[in-house]
Amino acid sequence: MNYSSHLESGSEQYKKAGTQVSVESTSPHRLIQMLMEGALEKINLAKGYMQRGDVAMKGSHVSWAISIIDGLRMSLDKEGSGDIAKNLDDLYEYMARRLAEANLENDIEILDEVAGLLVEIKSAWDVVPELVQQKRA
Repeated sequence: MNYSSHLESGSEQYKKAGTQVSVESTSPHRLIQMLMEGALEKINLAKGYMQRGDVAMKGSHVSWAISIIDGLRMSLDKEGSGDIAKNLDDLYEYMARRLAEANLENDIEILDEVAGLLVEIKSAWDVVPELVQQKRA
């Protein structure tokens, strides 16, 4: 399976997140950013529902975040990216597992942990266009 096939799966996850953006015309880099933003949004919403004691909505949004993270995992180029892809795959798997635990245990700290990890990855991902532009110059 090639990189764009993986991204198609990720784009399906993002469409499910309710975005109105045309995913088909979005660059692969921006699509990954959007997936991360969507997962962070769902984690934040789950946290609010958890605080209010709305079990059904909390579970729904945690599941949504897990689905988006699974989309990020599927978008990895495991053959061409070596250790980076393997490490991200392991981290995404860990985050999905932790989200499931947060859901079962009603643990806001775990939601915060996963959101922090995702923000860290996204922060690195956000500088990629700048690095590419500098390399071209």
